[in-house]
Amino acid sequence: MRQYAVNEIFYSLQGEGVRAGTPNFFLRFAGCNLSCKQETHGFDCDTEFISSRKMTLDEISDELAVLSRECKWIVLSGGEPGLQIDGELIAGLHGLGYRLAVETNGSITLPEGLDWITVSPKVAEHAIRQTTANEVKYVRGYGQGIPRTVVEAEHYVISPAFEGENLPKRTLEWCIRLVKENPAWRLSVQQHKIWSIR
Repeated sequence: MRQYAVNEIFYSLQGEGVRAGTPNFFLRFAGCNLSCKQETHGFDCDTEFISSRKMTLDEISDELAVLSRECKWIVLSGGEPGLQIDGELIAGLHGLGYRLAVETNGSITLPEGLDWITVSPKVAEHAIRQTTANEVKYVRGYGQGIPRTVVEAEHYVISPAFEGENLPKRTLEWCIRLVKENPAWRLSVQQHKIWSIR
């Protein structure tokens, strides 16, 4: 049976995007194919996804069952979950009654069968491979404009870049202005940082 490199599994509330405020399991995979830095992306990556343990699908499902038997949504994240998600994982978790959301940087085409796709691009538009999604979410620092995205989505989201655990006032005000000037987009702040939860 295949083993997946898992950084952590935990139960919390989704803190951003259209599904914000909903309870979810978070299955964070180790590894990423990108390195987000202030100089190149306008913000630094705020997630530790290097450490990992090898887990089979059975071990993952056992750990999920210990956390809660009521929640039926799992957010697959990373790093870049597209490096590891496969049909076996999707079918296995669906078979246990879970619905699957994914948060991807869009640089890898995802397999079929996911229930909710969030593309949060960290590459140039021509390098995006996952071009359809339920929501597309761009992190924006002060001075960065609305993107001309190649992703076709139901929801278009701007998320102001935090500096550590702090959201600079001018960045928030900048993103509010962007959304007001571009009403097809909506604002989403990383509320889990404000709530002090993972």
